[in-house]
Amino acid sequence: MKVRTLQRHLRESLKSLARNGWMTFASASAVTVTLILVGVFFAIMMNLNKVAADLEEQVEIRVHIDVAANEQDQNLLKQKIEKIPEVKSIRFSPKDKELTNLIESFGEEGEAYKLFEQDNPLNDVFVVKTKDPNDTPMVAKKIEKMEYAAKVKYGQGKIEKLFSFINMSRNVGIVLIIGLLFTAMFLISNTIKITIVARRKEIEIMRLVGATNSFIRWPFFLEGLWLGILGSILPIALIATSYFYLYDFLAPKLKGNFIELLHFSPFVYQISGLLILMGALIGIWGSMMSVRKFLKV
Repeated sequence: MKVRTLQRHLRESLKSLARNGWMTFASASAVTVTLILVGVFFAIMMNLNKVAADLEEQVEIRVHIDVAANEQDQNLLKQKIEKIPEVKSIRFSPKDKELTNLIESFGEEGEAYKLFEQDNPLNDVFVVKTKDPNDTPMVAKKIEKMEYAAKVKYGQGKIEKLFSFINMSRNVGIVLIIGLLFTAMFLISNTIKITIVARRKEIEIMRLVGATNSFIRWPFFLEGLWLGILGSILPIALIATSYFYLYDFLAPKLKGNFIELLHFSPFVYQISGLLILMGALIGIWGSMMSVRKFLKV
């Protein structure tokens, strides 16, 4: 396509938006309302996904080493654990450190446990993490069968329920997002279709004077693009402003916990780019699907 022709299509698309003011407003409003819903849902799902990932990162296997095991036996056990393909890392925690952590975890009540500092009854521990947190129960069962592994703890029962809930939440979220996107495409395409129907005579005249299908399509293609971008401006502004104040309010309260929201930057820029892209694609798709029927011979 020649640059001159493209410039002509750009001018015509912008003139058409101004000429059909109310239709432009209706179409852009449909995009706006839908993208607000999609944007809010995406923001919630992306933060839930981060919380789920943070929870999974906290999952670990604590292997209590038999008190009868000497240093050589401990190294042998460590080598066996390292050979398990699903194991990501293994860290040694001596019993003195385990007792210190126990005392600190109980706060003032933990002072009573200082009596055991001279004769520490706790075991040395290997802290094991898996590459995929979902493999934790399976790896724990393998370690349980190894010599000098006195006790293996990983939150049995609770971990399985946690992973089941996380996987279910992610699957439900994906289904809802897909459903919402299809609903958005249906609503927006129907709204844009009304604007195209109102201009069917314009299309018919262009066909009568010999305009090609591609020549007719381009202005509508660009109009759909502008409508999508226009419709995404307000959702981006609302979501960015709301998330800024929400993050500012919740972040200090959640500080120190394992739950943490996605940082304002670059999250807001990512979701803004996503909404612009979605708005543009949906606007283009709606225009192309709507004008298609009028170009059939």
